[in-house]
Amino acid sequence: MLLYEGVAKALVTGERTLYVAWQDKATSRLWFPVGRLDVDVDRSRFCFRYTKGAERAKQEMDFAEFHEFPSLDTAYRSATLFAFFRNRIIAPKRADRLNYLRNLDLDTDADPFEILSVNGGSRVTDSFEVFPMLKKRSDGTFSCRFFLHGWRYVSEQARSRTDRLVQDEELDLSLDEKNPVDKPAIAICTRENEDQDGVRIGWTPRYLVKDLAAVLDNAPNALRARVVRLNPQPAPSTQRLLIELNGNWGTYAPMSDPDLIPLVA
Repeated sequence: MLLYEGVAKALVTGERTLYVAWQDKATSRLWFPVGRLDVDVDRSRFCFRYTKGAERAKQEMDFAEFHEFPSLDTAYRSATLFAFFRNRIIAPKRADRLNYLRNLDLDTDADPFEILSVNGGSRVTDSFEVFPMLKKRSDGTFSCRFFLHGWRYVSEQARSRTDRLVQDEELDLSLDEKNPVDKPAIAICTRENEDQDGVRIGWTPRYLVKDLAAVLDNAPNALRARVVRLNPQPAPSTQRLLIELNGNWGTYAPMSDPDLIPLVA
């Protein structure tokens, strides 16, 4: 099963979904979920569709369709991974590929979906970010991994504390209603002893905020975060601290925002 040129590796069976978010850098700096990629792994079928977020971004912020996907009202299908996503994955023959995957805490044979689900698919040259659909298990639990956001904008004390984090160290999450950029946001703090307050070291990705806030409002102890990897330089700044989050949504239905709904059935 060929997932993209140069790599012949079978994904685990089943279906997977990734979303694409776009940032309006020209005026508002707001982010919109604009696209959805679905993969039928067993049949090696890829399908990209725009979401209602793209329609809203077009109306409010003059969002322009991708060159590879020129129409909002079309379901694009392929037997291989579209170039838009393929170009956001480290090339198989890159000399630094093993170090790159190690920073993501992935095996050397990690597939494109595993890589994109962790690295966010961001590129310096554009305004897009990729994130996975989070799935709730039958008992309400879920888990995900992501890199710490915004750590460059915290205090020197906080950055120093980040440098001293160790693998499996537990972290706390809290709702940040006063965040000047994203309101609300979910802050990530260190867990100190009873005589010392935790230090805010950064934030979760914005795509998690709505669904995590629902947990924090109803059962704040239902979330547990831990350090997976601390990557020193020369690792990219966007891959500084890898965090694993586990929790329980109970009866809550995650990722049900209308902006995530495809425009084409």
